[in-house]
Formats: sequence, structure tokens, C-alpha cells
Amino acid sequence: MSPSLTVQVSSPSAAAAAGPPTPSSLDKKAKNVVNTTLSPGPRQESDLPAGLATQEGNCSFERVQNKEDVAQLKCRLQKLQALTQKSKLPATSTETCAALQSRLKQAQALEAKIRKRRAEEKTSEPEPSREPSEPPAATRDKAPAYQRFHTLAQDVPPGLTLPYKYKVLAEMFRSMDTIVGMLFNRAETITFAKVKQGVQDIMHKQFEQWHVGQIKAVYPASYTLRQDNNIPTFGAGMKRSGYQLTIEPVLGEEEKVDGRPHLSASRLLERRKVFGRNLMNLVKQHHKTFLASLSPPLAVPDDQLTRWHPRFNVDEVPDVVPAELPQPPTVDKMTTAQEVLTKARSMMSPKMEKALANLALRTAETSATEQEVPKASPTGTPSALRGVSQSLLERIRAKEAQKLQALMTRAPEREQRLAMLARLPEMARLLRTVFVAEKKQALTVEVACAHMIDSYRTTMAPGEMEKHLRLFSEVLPDWVSLHPIRQDTYVKLDKSKDLNIIVERLSKLIHEEERL
Repeated sequence: MSPSLTVQVSSPSAAAAAGPPTPSSLDKKAKNVVNTTLSPGPRQESDLPAGLATQEGNCSFERVQNKEDVAQLKCRLQKLQALTQKSKLPATSTETCAALQSRLKQAQALEAKIRKRRAEEKTSEPEPSREPSEPPAATRDKAPAYQRFHTLAQDVPPGLTLPYKYKVLAEMFRSMDTIVGMLFNRAETITFAKVKQGVQDIMHKQFEQWHVGQIKAVYPASYTLRQDNNIPTFGAGMKRSGYQLTIEPVLGEEEKVDGRPHLSASRLLERRKVFGRNLMNLVKQHHKTFLASLSPPLAVPDDQLTRWHPRFNVDEVPDVVPAELPQPPTVDKMTTAQEVLTKARSMMSPKMEKALANLALRTAETSATEQEVPKASPTGTPSALRGVSQSLLERIRAKEAQKLQALMTRAPEREQRLAMLARLPEMARLLRTVFVAEKKQALTVEVACAHMIDSYRTTMAPGEMEKHLRLFSEVLPDWVSLHPIRQDTYVKLDKSKDLNIIVERLSKLIHEEERL
């Protein structure tokens, strides 16, 4: 409030004259308030006429007659302040939008850089094949690990094992021969559709026509294949008039039952053995090619081969090339003039036809020579052997080739004897320890075998340990001897001999046996 109002309210003369508040005193106070608030400067009540002051006092009193009007004014003032604050908000949102737009521009620039780099990488890489149906050569040729290392995972003694792909093909032939035999003995027409369904149910593997071509290539005298039409079918998958691949087993004249050829179980087993031998002969051919590519080359007769060369990777031999299957006859039916013109354009002069035939022949010869074979190690001299005389290297290679040839032609019985001889040096120490601990000159075979089995590093049957004791008495009769007495056999050991000399003699014997 203004100072003039304070003076008038707090003056002692006004307080003494007023006394208790009356309506007239309230009017005077209201007039003073209005005069004080609306006047441009400090005024005295005597400056205004009495009538005009009364009218202005009534108007001001009506505006502020109660406290509720003042509260409403304050509320409106607060609303106006809120509106003014809201009117300032668009400026803040504009700043936010500007920041967002700058970030968006940065993101777009970064995306443009990434696209540019990807485009450069694509241009630097070789173009992929446009045929989506044919995968890349690296993906197509690389087989899973359980196929590439199938031979290494077999828990069988070393020998002539087949690769995984050939074993699968042999199993397919067995399943196919079983289905064909059942249908043939029932006098049914054997179509590829029937055989395919049966083989896939047995093996749970996909069986296609090129598998039949591989079987025909391995065993040409197994089936007679042809294309026949008008074969009755009981499904909607093939028309009656369409051509289908039919299969018929090749049987001899003596294999007949009631005047009709019959595929018996013994004949099925014989055909399976023939197929397995043919697969083995294919692998031997690849093995022979590998041996010829070595330095120096090796030549091992097929009848003396008992195991593959250590560096010959069996599971990487090439697939069997499928034989050509009979195809349904193709009949060109020309129904429009455009087809006639197209065929006429395809006709060439004899000279051009001869040139294309020669080109196709040369291409076929090149592909036949470039057929995949297991690659041998390079024949060049490694950098680590530079400076060594060539004659010494040739002698070492010749000796290694001789050792590998002996390894590939070694009989299984010979291999078992060498394995037993390799265990004798360790067993000699154990056997002498047993006799020293027992403090006896002779022990029964059962007792000696039991102590040896308990001390040996691997588990071995008593019968196998007894074979090693008998081998001791065979190769070292002056150190170990066997004496059958009544129903028992006793082992006697000469403890006076030096054990190191015994071990040295065994090592020399092992080297001599390996050279044979």
C-alpha cells in the first residue's frame, strides 16, 4: 500500500474521531484506498470535490467488497503467469528439435560411410556365381568331419578299409537289392519310384537316380535298366502314359524256381560280396596312382597289399562317376511356325558341326586327365635340407620306401607278433621284479601272470599275458624257460643276467623283425 494510505489510517486525529466502526467510516476508508491506488501522485482529500469522491468511493467499494474477489484476482493472475510461461516453451522445443536434427544428420553421414565401404568391399571381392541352385565349390566339396576322418575313428586293426562314401554306397546297394528281390520274386514291375521309397525307409537317407548310376558303374552286371511306359500306377504322382525307369536283376539260367527266375538269399549275399570287392578294387586303383606319384615311386601288387600307405588319405578319394542311365525318348512336336524357324536356325553347316565335335572331344580328354586323385607330398627338396648331398637323400628315401612297402605287405599275424615284441622290454623289467620280490627260482604260470597283470600299465587278459611269457621263452631261452610238471607249468628266470643286456637284445630283435 502507498504511504498516503498509511498516514490516513494511522493518524491519531482520525482514530479519535472515528470511534467504533460505522458504515460512513467504512465508506471513507474505501474512498481513501481508491484515491491512493488510482491517483498518479500523492493527493490531498481536499483537492477533489466532495461529490466526485463519493461516487468513486462507491465504485471502488463494489469492486473490492469482499475477500473472495481479491482471491479470484490472485487466481487469475496466477493463470496469466502460467500462460506466459507456456508461451516461452516453443523456444525450448525449437532448441531440442535443432539438436535432434543435428544428430540425425550425423547418423545419416555415418550410414553413408558404411554403405560406401560395403560397396568397395563388394567390388574388391570376386563376383559369386549367378546360379543359385549350385553352391560354391569350396562349400560343395568340403564334407563334414565325420566323413573326412571316418577311417581314423574306426576301432578296428589297421587294414584295407573303405572310405565313408563307399560304405554308404555299399549299404545303398544292399537295401536296393533287398527291395528289388522282394518285388522281383512277387513278379511285380520294379520302378525306380518303388525302390526309392523302400531304400529311403530303410536307410533314412536320400536316394536318387545318380546313386543308381553309381551302383551300375561299380557293378555293371547287377541290373538291367530301361525306360518303359504305360506302367499301371495307383497314385496320382505319375501319369500312366509317362516313361518310368524300370529295374530288373540279372540272374543266371540255373537260378529258377518253378520255371521262373528267383532271387534267393544266398544270391543276394553273393552279389553283396561282389559289390564290396569292386569297391575295394576302385580304392586300390586310386592307391596305386598315389604310390606312383611318390618320390621314389612304389609298386605293390594288389594281392600282397594288406594296408594303405600312411600318407594315403582314404576318405578323400573321388566319388564314383555315375554310369549313364537310359533316358525317355524325346519327341519334338512343332505346333507353330515360330518353332519351325527356331529349329531351322539351329541347323549348322557340316564344317561347323565337325569343329564343335573336335572341341567337345578335346574337352572330354582334358577333364579325364584332370580327374581328382589324392595328391602326394611335393617332391622338391625342402629348404631345411638344402646343402645335404642328393645321394644321401636318395638313399634315405629309398630306405623309407622299402620300409613302407614292407609295412603295406605285412601279414596280420606278423603284425601281431611285432606288437607283442614291442611290449617285451617293459615286461622284462616287471618279470624280474616279480621274481626278486617273491624270492623264488620258479613260479607257476598262473601266479606269474597274475603279478604281471597287476603291475602292467594297461589291462590284459591272463591268456594274453601267458602268450607273452611263452614268447619270452622263445626269443630268450637262456633267460626265461618254461617247465611243464604234472598238471602245472612253471616259469624259471635266471636272475644273474644283467637286465640292461636283456633289454638291448630285445631291441635288436625288434629291429630285425621290422626289416623282414
